[in-house]
Amino acid sequence: QESTSHKNQRNRVKHTERRRTDSVSKEDGMEYNKNVRKLHKTFLTQNEEVVQANQNSGSNSDTDLPIFDPECDPENPKKLVFSDISSAAFNIKNNLIVTPCVRSLQLSNKFEMDLYFKKEYLQVTGSFKERGACYALSRLNEQYKKAGVIAASAGNHALALSYHGQQMKIPVTVVMPVIAPLMKIQFCRSLGANVILKGETIAVAKEFALKHAKEHHLKYINGYDAIDILAGQGTIGLEILNQVPDVDAILVPVGGGGLIAGIAVAVKTLKPDVHIYGIEAETCPSFTEAYEAGHIVSAQTKASLADGLAVPTVGGNSLETAKGMVDKVITVSEESIALSILRLLEVEKAVVEGGGAVGLAAILEGKVPELKGKKVVSILSGGNIDTTVLGRSIERGLAVDGRLVRLEVIVSDRPGGIAELTTTIAHLGASIKDILHERAWISTDVFHVKVKVVVETRGKEHVEEIKTALNKIYGNVELH
Repeated sequence: QESTSHKNQRNRVKHTERRRTDSVSKEDGMEYNKNVRKLHKTFLTQNEEVVQANQNSGSNSDTDLPIFDPECDPENPKKLVFSDISSAAFNIKNNLIVTPCVRSLQLSNKFEMDLYFKKEYLQVTGSFKERGACYALSRLNEQYKKAGVIAASAGNHALALSYHGQQMKIPVTVVMPVIAPLMKIQFCRSLGANVILKGETIAVAKEFALKHAKEHHLKYINGYDAIDILAGQGTIGLEILNQVPDVDAILVPVGGGGLIAGIAVAVKTLKPDVHIYGIEAETCPSFTEAYEAGHIVSAQTKASLADGLAVPTVGGNSLETAKGMVDKVITVSEESIALSILRLLEVEKAVVEGGGAVGLAAILEGKVPELKGKKVVSILSGGNIDTTVLGRSIERGLAVDGRLVRLEVIVSDRPGGIAELTTTIAHLGASIKDILHERAWISTDVFHVKVKVVVETRGKEHVEEIKTALNKIYGNVELH
């Protein structure tokens, strides 16, 4: 009898577990998440009918429901107002750098516009994120100032919270995906933050951070959607209007949407005729799709030089705030981002990450022809670029600019054949960076060899001169 009783008990437990598992379909996606949020809200108000339904489905605790940030609920978005930005400007003015907004002489002449760069990468931790982080921390009540805050971030938001948390003596925990750059992990720890590495994506890190916040009674701070964060970022708009009072357009990098939402409210409130342009990488057009649709859309993301902008889902508060205030949204290619990083390094002596270079990328691609003759400010939002990525960006930028090119030439395999080719290239004014020759994989006779040469040139016109001259001597020259 005892054996039969134990078996029946195990069967009931298994049946309950199966029923609970079956009620959570992996295919429901966003619709499921919406339903869960509704259930959670109703549960918190202790609606008896919903509680009874949960008990019937085998769920008798709100711990079975996913945790979400109540301050960033896409179903009930909050809207930033100008008074929030004014308050932020007053509260953080002694804790941040008023970054310069400088006119670029060379690039202004080249693109026939008055082009200014707002150099946010000059903040202590290298990005504009300090503004929102500083204001959000200053707004904490005494409970959270003692207990501390937590955030999920792979970079700039984590650094900003860590730095200003240290300045204000507020404990900071940052949850970072394991793929986060080692340099940023070490920097956060050096600033006194408790760094937790969790998951391979920021989504996994965020889920863990929300649970950790609830368990340890910490304040979760969303890096691109909390209203206090948006208010802090909006102070950039106030500074731009002070520094360039007659500005015609502002080019704003867009990731989660917090920066453009804050700046749009600040600028449009004081000067409605100023145009606000949102710029994002074409590998992750989440804001473009959401803004056109009028609601949050989950976009497909790919690897990008503008990794800080690769946010698959924009913030609900940010999108709601930005509605009707953004005049144009533009996507830019990886090639133009690489070239922008190179141009800023060479011309402005500015080391800028991909996300900060997208404004100039839009100009390079010719996607803002209406701004010729206008006064334009492009926000260089951050400079925390990994050194290896910087090296690759420079090489790719040189290739896009026609200053680094690969030639494939078939030459005679007799003694002196390759020497003759290198001498010809030298006489044409190009510098050989790399050379490789192949004998086994060419379709011509065995008395010839394919030579692959990477050369540095003066630009695209010089490349055409080299190609024309080599074609006269060797015939079919392939250019890459």
